[in-house]
Amino acid sequence: MDQRDGSRADVIPITTAPSAPPVGSATGTLTAPTPTVPRPSRPTGHGRVGVVLVSHSHEVADAVRALALAVAESADPAPVVATGGSIADGLGTSAVLVATAARRVDQGHGVAVLCDLDGAVETVLALLTDADEHGLPFPVRFADAPFVEGAVAAVATATAGGDLAAVLDAAEETGRRPKR
Repeated sequence: MDQRDGSRADVIPITTAPSAPPVGSATGTLTAPTPTVPRPSRPTGHGRVGVVLVSHSHEVADAVRALALAVAESADPAPVVATGGSIADGLGTSAVLVATAARRVDQGHGVAVLCDLDGAVETVLALLTDADEHGLPFPVRFADAPFVEGAVAAVATATAGGDLAAVLDAAEETGRRPKR
């Protein structure tokens, strides 16, 4: 992929785009219609809020993602990415991995980020301070919520089609409810 004007935005040249006509073909001629592919239950233009789960351990983040998706019980869940650990596969939080995860789940309706420990929170808040510089989609918001309970609530709400405010509220509400 090419980059435009030194920015970090990935661009597919028109000649190599999936919809481009084959090289050497006339662009004005009609071609046989492509076979129709069954569409998902939600139209492509109606994306959902994405959820990023950030832990100091990739295994913990993956386990929380699996739990949240299982509780959401949907064949078509909201986009959820688990990230954790450092780039060198150790414990920690990588700003690069968090930014990449946010871009992966972005469907144009916002991204909610949940974290496990203070170090992850600090990393995410630092990323959000300079969101444009780090190439984060807009809007990306931090959910001040318990990691496991908040993730389950956020994924369920995003899967149900809730907007970013509803996803954040659902996650954060889990921290205000007492456990009995």
